[in-house]
Amino acid sequence: MASLLSESVKVARLSLEPAAARAAALYRRFAVPVLGIVSPLGWMVAGGALVLWVLGSSYGWEEAQVAALAAALLLLMAAGFIVGRSAYGVDLDLARSRVAVGERAVGSISVANASAKALLPASLELPVGGATAVFHLPRMKPGQVHEDLFTIPTARRAVIVVGPVRSVRADPLHLLRRQMLWTEPTDLYVHPRTTALAGSAAGFIRDLEGLPTTELSSADVSFHALRDYVPGDDRRHIHWKTTARTGKLMVRQFEETRRAHLAIALSTNTDEYDGEDSFELAVSVAGSIGRQAISEQRELSAMTQRGPLRCSSGRNLLDDLTRLEGAAMRAGAVDVARNLSDAVPNASVVFFVVGSHVTPAQLRSCAASVPPGVRCFAVRCESGARAARSAIADLNVLTVGDLRELGAVLRKAAA
Repeated sequence: MASLLSESVKVARLSLEPAAARAAALYRRFAVPVLGIVSPLGWMVAGGALVLWVLGSSYGWEEAQVAALAAALLLLMAAGFIVGRSAYGVDLDLARSRVAVGERAVGSISVANASAKALLPASLELPVGGATAVFHLPRMKPGQVHEDLFTIPTARRAVIVVGPVRSVRADPLHLLRRQMLWTEPTDLYVHPRTTALAGSAAGFIRDLEGLPTTELSSADVSFHALRDYVPGDDRRHIHWKTTARTGKLMVRQFEETRRAHLAIALSTNTDEYDGEDSFELAVSVAGSIGRQAISEQRELSAMTQRGPLRCSSGRNLLDDLTRLEGAAMRAGAVDVARNLSDAVPNASVVFFVVGSHVTPAQLRSCAASVPPGVRCFAVRCESGARAARSAIADLNVLTVGDLRELGAVLRKAAA
């Protein structure tokens, strides 16, 4: 009996599920748009009208009934302001979708009356990040075009969502509010500020073919010395002039070269920086070095605690740096250096971009994680600090307090 009852309940539930799904779909399609036009103040007025009408009917309180009718009349009048359909042709245009911090981000909104009759004055809203800009449209004749220009502040590195543009119809008391979307949202990238290094990267990578190492090879481009011929050596490398002079076969010995590959480890642990300005300086330093390497067509890799950054182009690198967010975390500069060493074992030059709270012992650990023969630089970013250069064993430590000093500091370190 119990099993039969449970089976009946299951069948009834299965038969009700499609009906419930259809009811939910109808509610989302028809009820939600209607209910969404009522503002919080409108709901208060509607609720107050209902309560006053119930009280007036129950206790014979005529004043309450009059107040309820007045509230209902306000809602009815408000509905007259939002009925109707506007026919706009709206075009949102950003002059540039990528700017640097401090540059002007300019855009325009072009609105055309696409209907066959005149349109009454209205308002357009443009969400810009967490703020909303309001543009007032005049009365527009058929075919008339109205254009507004706007400027977006770019004081901070960020990805700002601009749009969508929406037209708004509302009553004077804002009891009801109806809006229509006319465009898609657009992302505005406010890239970190960077500086040109004026070829300073070339000071670290001494030739186009790569950096010579201490490992010897029988075939490469960096000549080292001559040695006696050993069976199996490539005869193309025999030095015939020396062979004729000494009377025995002599072959060229080469140094292995490492293909120019620059790697950057940027720490995003805010506990290692003395403030937000210093962290932003570190992001700008990493972007400047990476952008210089890409412009010189060097192979580049960049890593943070959150993973690798795209380095296929300067635009991709700066886009990823724009999205980068610092946070207090357990992983620090040493962890990033080790991850970079594992991911890029063939790097020829490595930069550790860190905060001023990273200790010398931690910097030594960063350098120790890099294979021997790789040239390492640690760039300590401290906003307002004096530019300086020091050394911890083979690690060059550069202190940068202003982005404009970066090129000069790197040129001195390369000397």
